[in-house]
Amino acid sequence: MNNGPLVFLVSISALLSSIAAPARADEIASYSIETEVKVVSDQRTRGISDSLNRPGMQLGVQFAHESGVIALVQLSTISNKSYTGSAGYDVLLATGWRFGDPDGWHFGVGLATEFFPGAKFDAPYAFDLNTGEPADVRRTRYDTSYAVLELGWGALDARILNVLSKNFRGASTGGVCGQMLALSVDPARALDCYARGDHNSRGSWLVDLDYKIPLSDKTTLKLHAGTQRIKNFREANYSDYSIGVLHKQWGFEWSAEYVMPKTKTRELFQVVDGNRIRSVDGRRLVLAVSRKF
Repeated sequence: MNNGPLVFLVSISALLSSIAAPARADEIASYSIETEVKVVSDQRTRGISDSLNRPGMQLGVQFAHESGVIALVQLSTISNKSYTGSAGYDVLLATGWRFGDPDGWHFGVGLATEFFPGAKFDAPYAFDLNTGEPADVRRTRYDTSYAVLELGWGALDARILNVLSKNFRGASTGGVCGQMLALSVDPARALDCYARGDHNSRGSWLVDLDYKIPLSDKTTLKLHAGTQRIKNFREANYSDYSIGVLHKQWGFEWSAEYVMPKTKTRELFQVVDGNRIRSVDGRRLVLAVSRKF
């Protein structure tokens, strides 16, 4: 899952232009730039596999200013079967402002957007009850934008995201009802979904709660709980939980995290892979190693 620092919307050009000139030797730099490279055994976002249960990589560059302004550019590998027609990666661009006491109350506000280059699908947005044929076939993309609020006390952090874009990762009448119709052995639920009319998922809410417990100077226990409430599509609602251990050694951060998604509608978390159907919401131990520069 992508439960890292608070992330917010920013263009790459804005990020680069906001970076001040390097400080002289007798000055203290007013900003920092940190690059992180991560390799994972399964690229998970909010408990769901984006890499079709296969290994993945992630590259992130974060800019932080002493005023509290932060920005992030992040690239992650994804499956072009999970995200139809994708180039094999997604891009997260973000910016915002953090303030408060890291050891006490602290807050963050901002915006974020993620792009899935080339990823799109065609699906019916209506169903003709007289002929039994799909109708109003449209093309939908997975790109999503969010407003973000973060608040925390010490090691406890909460993050609330509200979807500003038309859809949340393709969750639409065509994306939700169409997926249920294509993969369900009982089409009645899909037809009931279509009967509610044409809707999008703007206004969906995503909530995360993280708690970190230091076990030693180098080792931390991380507990996570999250819930996703997809507007107009109760079938797509789900929760996710995880427990993990993070350890710093030899300049790397090593982690082992057991992720436990709890979904309601199985078909919405299945992907056609050749002549097989794979579930991407299974419980799994996810291993990762990262290095910051």
